[in-house]
Amino acid sequence: MPAEWEPHARTWMCWPCRAELWGDGMDAAKRAHAAVARAIARFEPVTIAANPADASEASDMTGADIFAVPLDDSWARDIGPTFVKDPAGDRAAIGWRFNAWGGKYAPFDRDAAFAAAAAAQAGVPFHPASIICEGGAIHSDGQGTILTTEQCLLNPNRNPGLTRAVAEQVLHYAIGARRVIWLGDGFSDDETDGHVDNIACFAKPGTVILGVPDSADHPDAAPVRIARARLKAEGFEVIELLQPRNIRRDAQGRLLQTSYVNFYLSKDGLIMPSFDDPHDERARETLALAFPGRDITVVPALDIVAGGGGIHCITQQEPQ
Repeated sequence: MPAEWEPHARTWMCWPCRAELWGDGMDAAKRAHAAVARAIARFEPVTIAANPADASEASDMTGADIFAVPLDDSWARDIGPTFVKDPAGDRAAIGWRFNAWGGKYAPFDRDAAFAAAAAAQAGVPFHPASIICEGGAIHSDGQGTILTTEQCLLNPNRNPGLTRAVAEQVLHYAIGARRVIWLGDGFSDDETDGHVDNIACFAKPGTVILGVPDSADHPDAAPVRIARARLKAEGFEVIELLQPRNIRRDAQGRLLQTSYVNFYLSKDGLIMPSFDDPHDERARETLALAFPGRDITVVPALDIVAGGGGIHCITQQEPQ
């Protein structure tokens, strides 16, 4: 599995469509998705998958290439294929089994079929994987090391009875993992059950960016301390990325996952979320130091986070 900073053929996105998820925020979500698409398109091609009835709207709002295909939702990272390459540079697509984040949404059959459809559209061989996983649950350094969490991959709502050892075997055969770093459990993100792309990511091989809560009272403070200790015990340099100061919740009181770690790397660029928060600029400075020379585009992301994810969650890279 290539690292996200390796060259891309394109970025895949999906157009928001689940009315019961977005509700009155649907139009705002579409505008936010369009802003991300336009930001990425400055650096590389963007293909947006959209329900056929929404294809014209998605095209008008983004100017991107449109792939008309049935969808249930818009989280390209999680429902799209994970692209891999062999030593000769030939590409393939891995399709994880998908059950809507542990059965949280229905229906999800169209989303479960999307990875195969995207692989066909990209013209690469498609290989189904044997476990339930989402793209946001794994992160690669491009050299065989993978970050993930027990909370997600070993969750009974996805893979009951799965052990770390068996999961590592599957990751080895599916995406070439030679080393899997497990960052723990107990994260407050009960929408995705601890997706790693809200917690940590590689800046380069051997260096991990870790989102650190602003307050010791934050529900993620203890799990992040454990994740930091595990990373340092494995010999990684850890760049601490201070998370937003403001704690935001939805109308039902659910904690919204406003994470600066949930950014996206495009060719020569970095698309960073902002949250109208006092720490937005400090996060930009930290990411600029971690990725010198990249053009950082800041996109307001609260209207995306309202649906349960972030900028990284709505994007999926296809390597060259």
